[in-house]
Amino acid sequence: RKGKAPLSYVETYYGTEIFFEDALNLIYSDVVEEAINESGLKVINDKMDFDMVSISKEDGVDFKVTVTTYPEIELENYKGLTAERPLVKVEAAEVNAEIKSLQERNARMVSVEDRAAKKGDTVVIDFEGFKDGVAFDGGKAEGHSLELGSGQFIPGFEDQIIGKNINDEFDVNVTFPEEYGAEELAGQPAVFKVKLHEIKLRELPVADDEFAKDVSEFDTLKELKADIKKKATERKKKAAEEAVENILVQQIVDGIKGEIPEAMFTNRLNQSVEEFGYRLQSQGMSLDLYLQYTGSTIEQFRETFRPQAEMQVKYRLALEKIVELEGIVADDEAVEAEFAKIAEGYGVEVDKVKAVIPASEVAKDVAVGKAIDFVKANAVITDAVDEKKEAKKAAAKKTAEKAETAKKTVKAKAETAKKAVTEKVETVKKTAAKKTTRKAAAKKDE
Repeated sequence: RKGKAPLSYVETYYGTEIFFEDALNLIYSDVVEEAINESGLKVINDKMDFDMVSISKEDGVDFKVTVTTYPEIELENYKGLTAERPLVKVEAAEVNAEIKSLQERNARMVSVEDRAAKKGDTVVIDFEGFKDGVAFDGGKAEGHSLELGSGQFIPGFEDQIIGKNINDEFDVNVTFPEEYGAEELAGQPAVFKVKLHEIKLRELPVADDEFAKDVSEFDTLKELKADIKKKATERKKKAAEEAVENILVQQIVDGIKGEIPEAMFTNRLNQSVEEFGYRLQSQGMSLDLYLQYTGSTIEQFRETFRPQAEMQVKYRLALEKIVELEGIVADDEAVEAEFAKIAEGYGVEVDKVKAVIPASEVAKDVAVGKAIDFVKANAVITDAVDEKKEAKKAAAKKTAEKAETAKKTVKAKAETAKKAVTEKVETVKKTAAKKTTRKAAAKKDE
């Protein structure tokens, strides 16, 4: 065709080898995948080494690929493990703290005019800073709100406003910290001319039924507190179950036998770093900027994830082994439920999730989840003892035993006294009878 060179011309001019790289790229993935499937090996796809043996137009290509395979591991034991479930208890103080937090979030600022400023007040001030009698840049503001005791300003500034009244004009003498950002002010003394315009107090709403109606769907404070306690209990129960799982998983991981390739840890490390980077992006910061702020290199940062990465890899391998040993499978209903859960988490349609994630991968995750359920079902799990409750029980039991002992003592004394009185009465009766008999005998004789 016009403007196009014949294949033979290109091969003569540039050499046949010009097409080799493109040709190899076209067939590489399919050929390697087919070879792996035929071998029956379970490989770590992210770790492959390519080695060219030969390539020619006549004979085709001969190359070698070295892959890293999944490790063959053994588990010492995963049945009959032991764990203690943490105590699930919500104290009244926790509920009251949540009520206090709600009060704080619904507080209002009230102007104060009949007293001087105190720590915790918010004051409205004008100020201007001077060094050696000369005003410096960035040291002036008007109508600035400042909470006394918050530590927003340099040390000593807020303390010198405490005790001042509305419309007071005064000097605040401070010394800038040695590490202050502006070099010309670092470690230097300064004077701020200040005028106090307003004092405000943070006023909390009264925690009553009206407050409950304002901040929740409940009509009474009692109902609101009951709901807070219920939700806190649910959170603690969930945390307690997670703690049990962690204890059991740690025992399983500690019993793993087998060599785990470094490539698996490296892959998990990479994923952890990527996930952290995505979270930073959602907050408007890049990973490079974060590293600059923290003063660390990417290598140092990666190593902070290593313990977590090693644990996650071992955990997954252990559970996959249990799935294999116990023949655990994920039914279609469970897989569909997991797809729906993923879709809900990302806020997308289920079909879009299915187009991206293979059902086989989701089935693996579901089976792994069932594996930990299997471990828990076959473990010996005890509940932690409520020491305060047990102490109260012991004290109550001791008190009851003392009361019972005292009761028995009183009863015994009463029985002894009754017996003594009875014996005395009998003695008196006998004595009286003898006297009567003697009198009768004497009268008869007479």
